Amino acid sequence: MTRKVVKGSVIADLLAENSIDDYEMPDLELPDEHINTLSDETEWHNDVWKMYFNGAVNLSSNGIGAVLVSPEGKHLTVAVKLRFKCTNNVAEYKARVSSLQAAIEMKIKKLEVYGNSALIIYQLKGEWQTKDSKLVLYQKYLLELIKKFEEISFIHLGCDKNQFADVLATLAVMTQMEEGQKV
Repeated sequence: MTRKVVKGSVIADLLAENSIDDYEMPDLELPDEHINTLSDETEWHNDVWKMYFNGAVNLSSNGIGAVLVSPEGKHLTVAVKLRFKCTNNVAEYKARVSSLQAAIEMKIKKLEVYGNSALIIYQLKGEWQTKDSKLVLYQKYLLELIKKFEEISFIHLGCDKNQFADVLATLAVMTQMEEGQKV
């Protein structure tokens, strides 16, 4: 027998010989269990959520990151590694598409969208024209997604105010993953 087996056997014998007859299960109610849960769905329809998005592109890979913030201040994150070559603007549009799709699936009706890509923000607001043929289809699709919200607004942020979404996008780029792998 190996030393580990002997130790395990001794511990098992000790526990068996000294069992507690009046043992009661401890109260496993966790005082902070609400931290990672969202309250009743009705709130999702009535209150304004916030969404921060960003795309990242480097020589080896592309990724997107987004953060949905509930009215209660709870953060839900999205990070996706893109499996195709693209420009930074395409990655930014893809980040917006993925995060809006997530918000729609969650039945969020009111949304403030923040991003540090002036191009994407002003194109969606209709203040700038979309000339790049690769971006036109993304813009059209996003405009269809936008119709599914009761209220939606777009706000341009400086890079320093969008760090969390930027970090998620960067992590997605840096992560080594097999195709189809989910974490």
